[in-house]
Amino acid sequence: MIRPQQQAQQSSAPVGGFSPPPVTSLDDTGLSPLWLQDLILKVLYFRGYMTGFKIAEEICLPLSGVTDQLLSALKQEKFIEVKSSQGGLGGDGAYNFGITSAGILRAREALDRSQYAGPAPVPFDVYNEAIRRQKSGRMTVTARSMRQLLSKMIIGEGIFQRLGPALNSGSSIFMYGPPGNGKTSIARAFGNLVLSQSMYIPYALYLDGQVIKVYDAVSHSIAPDDTTGGGTGNTGALRASSRRDPRWVKIRRPFIVVGGELTLEGLDLVFDDTTKVYEAPFQVKANGGILLIDDFGRQQVRPRDLLNRWIVPLENRVDYLRLHTGRKVEVPFDVLIVFSTNLPPKDLVDEAFLRRLRHKIEVTDPSFEEYREIFKRVALDKKVEYNDQGLAYLLQEWYIKRNRKLRASHPRDLCDQIIDIAAYLSVAPAMSREMIDNACKAYFVDI
Repeated sequence: MIRPQQQAQQSSAPVGGFSPPPVTSLDDTGLSPLWLQDLILKVLYFRGYMTGFKIAEEICLPLSGVTDQLLSALKQEKFIEVKSSQGGLGGDGAYNFGITSAGILRAREALDRSQYAGPAPVPFDVYNEAIRRQKSGRMTVTARSMRQLLSKMIIGEGIFQRLGPALNSGSSIFMYGPPGNGKTSIARAFGNLVLSQSMYIPYALYLDGQVIKVYDAVSHSIAPDDTTGGGTGNTGALRASSRRDPRWVKIRRPFIVVGGELTLEGLDLVFDDTTKVYEAPFQVKANGGILLIDDFGRQQVRPRDLLNRWIVPLENRVDYLRLHTGRKVEVPFDVLIVFSTNLPPKDLVDEAFLRRLRHKIEVTDPSFEEYREIFKRVALDKKVEYNDQGLAYLLQEWYIKRNRKLRASHPRDLCDQIIDIAAYLSVAPAMSREMIDNACKAYFVDI
């Protein structure tokens, strides 16, 4: 449940937007004071002596009205003690605190339950509501903006006209076709679009006494946050806490890529038996953005098993995760999921699943004219001297005579071969017949 105070503050955010309301009291955290006291003790147990300011920054809660009350209660119970003061004003914030022997015992009891010692988590239901509120903040694309987005790519008009509606759907896309024609590049261009937008996610979630880590420095990119005024450290944290809940981090909408390493277990909460902390699965980390499943069909599990896992989220836009206790919880599924595969669809999916995928797009081989335009652009970018005679020779000798398919990736790779050969011969890279023959002999393999 979102507390009345939080609901009122959230409603003042821009329509379709979300800004985490400031935390001014322990009640606003939605967490038990005893649980937060344990969190502070674990932080001190691992870090040693810390000032009140530093403790507040470490657990991402404001000092005034929240962390100072927790520190006072711990001092009163003799779990921590003041070791020194940095002097000046600041009250508990300027004191250096240390954990006592009694505090060590309590910290160890808390560590037996969970070794999490970081930013205070956000209640699970508050997170769910925040994701739903931020769903309407997505940017929609038009034909004009799509041409700008894909301006560096040569794509057939038929394919191009189907990509925009697919992106705007925010639902699911199944891209298939021969390798090397730009399916992954198209998906990454989509990723560049979502990365231009921002949203808020919590560092971690709290559910039934368990912590689920959401923010991932590898998967998420920090977005500029004007609430901090550009500050860092204690100053930045304190400024942010006065404007919004510092347990949330402003990120660029996520674009997460998974490939052959994807497993069924990776799509559920991952529990670490050592730290007793959960890691959010890929689709939760991708909420509000795009999840690209690249090289679909080459995972370690059967494609049909993976597809069956997606049926409910794709239809109902909610997912269900399971705690190790057996409890199942519902989480919003606000993800544009993109399946990209080089394998024939008939070998991967059945008609029932294809029906659940809103947009199916075949990315075909380029035409001769498209291939020529790709080669011209690549040659210019890589400073390879281009000429139409050389391209005509390449097409006739190495494609038409050998019944070889055109691929959009070939111009890039062949230009790289020409550059390598030219560097070895100490000549300028150019599309001479000799260079083309040597490049193709080194690149193509007849299978």
